[in-house]
Amino acid sequence: MIRVKNLYKSFNDNLVLNNVSVTFEPGKTNLIIGRSGSGKTVLLKSIVGLHEVEKGEIWFENVLFNELDFIQKKDIRKEMGMLFQGSALFDSLTVDQNVKFPLNMFTDMSSEEKNERVNFCLNRVNIINANSLYPAELSGGMKKRVAIARAISLNPKYLFCDEPNSGLDPITAILIDELIKELTEEYSMTTIVNTHDMNSVMKIGEKIVFINDAVICWEGSKDEILHSDCAALNDFVFANALAKQLRSSLK
Repeated sequence: MIRVKNLYKSFNDNLVLNNVSVTFEPGKTNLIIGRSGSGKTVLLKSIVGLHEVEKGEIWFENVLFNELDFIQKKDIRKEMGMLFQGSALFDSLTVDQNVKFPLNMFTDMSSEEKNERVNFCLNRVNIINANSLYPAELSGGMKKRVAIARAISLNPKYLFCDEPNSGLDPITAILIDELIKELTEEYSMTTIVNTHDMNSVMKIGEKIVFINDAVICWEGSKDEILHSDCAALNDFVFANALAKQLRSSLK
């Protein structure tokens, strides 16, 4: 479980997170949704420690993460997996080396143990016989799956996904969504997905948090989202539906 309490974050005079409080539940796909610039990416990056906040608390279980020093935070980070928007694979490393990177950094595994773990993770995301390939030789969907394999290589308790479907075709996006949900349930992870894709919301959203103009103005399930009385959320859902309809008409 991850709990955020009374979080404030600003850049210069621009308040990006304004007294944000929310709980993300284990074994579920927790989705943060909102328009570009709403604060959802800053919230995600603040939770993992990429941004320092001015005020507030970030709890990982019973540990106050944002009060830890650098060494103490490293212990928590060993339990995190991160899927970045652009996959963020190292271009100069092979698939095998990319997935092995966290193992080299955070574990004392033998070479044989690392190889076994890499192959297990690649097989789990349906990447077969691609260990020696480089990112430039992979499709967008394969890059995402390799990035997921790297994210789960340390068997994390917490999985963070920043726009996992960005740049993917609809069919591949569905496969990535399903994979994230399967892994979340399989390993009982606390998974937080940052997205603006309503297809993802309706497909895998178990707990949904809508952030707008630096504040959380609605949270609930995918079954409740279509019956919300939050005007900003309704506008967001309608805009997504309209954009999807326009894209379909242009094909």
